[in-house]
Amino acid sequence: MQPSVSLPNASYYLGPEREPPLSRAGFITLSVIMAIFTGPAIVLNATVIIVSLMHKQLRQPLNYALVNMAVADLGTAMTGGVLSVINNAQGYFSLGRTGCVMEGFAVSLFGITSLCTVALIAVERMFVVCKPLGPVSFDLKHAAGGVALSWLWSLIWNLPPLFGWGRYELEGVGTSCAPDWHNRDPKNVSYILSYFALCFAVPFLIILASYAKLLVSFYIVLMACIEGGAAAKAEMTVARMVVLMVLTFLISWMPYASLALLVVYNPDVEIHPLVGTVPVYLAKSSTVYNPIIYIYLNKQFRRYAVPFLLCGRQTWVEEEVSETQTTIEPATNKVSPS
Repeated sequence: MQPSVSLPNASYYLGPEREPPLSRAGFITLSVIMAIFTGPAIVLNATVIIVSLMHKQLRQPLNYALVNMAVADLGTAMTGGVLSVINNAQGYFSLGRTGCVMEGFAVSLFGITSLCTVALIAVERMFVVCKPLGPVSFDLKHAAGGVALSWLWSLIWNLPPLFGWGRYELEGVGTSCAPDWHNRDPKNVSYILSYFALCFAVPFLIILASYAKLLVSFYIVLMACIEGGAAAKAEMTVARMVVLMVLTFLISWMPYASLALLVVYNPDVEIHPLVGTVPVYLAKSSTVYNPIIYIYLNKQFRRYAVPFLLCGRQTWVEEEVSETQTTIEPATNKVSPS
């Protein structure tokens, strides 16, 4: 039997006979699925952070943003991911009202910071590769400023529910919490609309514009690679990495944002809790994609991260020292071989 939960809308997740929205097997399945994504996300993001602290060679401007994303994704995995595994294994949200608010705030803070960092990386790549304003030097000062802005922006828009403008509430099958998309109170609706516009739409439009500009330049970079330029090949690798990160962002977050917008504009729409849960977990699964992408495509990270993960063992043939690596010089902002 599902234990009592001290949350205002807990009954929303119970059927007419107060039965839970999923069977016991259904909750266990969700728990296993989240564990499959959460475990690797914690290990890989922690690896990116640790090897970056261990090796000065990784402290480059672009890598500051990558590490910031790893920190945000690790936070999401440690809060939303781990708690989702535990709560689904139990079949209900076990942390009470205070725990719901804390989880909703933490997951939202880390999640929006990660989205803003994707936008930061996309903009940085667009300026470096496309040069819309001519040669632009993206140095450590710009990187640190962008990282600080991503956290500040996320904090500004996730604090209001703690003080009465909006609120955090159960979502999906009732085992995790997020901003309340369902409540029709005018104050809550005004917050949700502002939150959606400034924390989803704005980063999305920035990413989309940068992504479109990158695609336009993609062919030019490709032609330069065919001509054999080492720097162009490295730029191509970085551009491909950013494109993959943008695509995973769209795949992971667009269903969640679309569903939230649908509920806001059509509050009478009936959505089965399980249908509402899939986009939530798809968004949380994004924490594992990014470290895989930049460990695989960024040779600097791969050089240090793979031996770290394998406890010092190297199972591949060492690459030629002269091979171009994906790195950005702090002063010139050009890709350079190492």
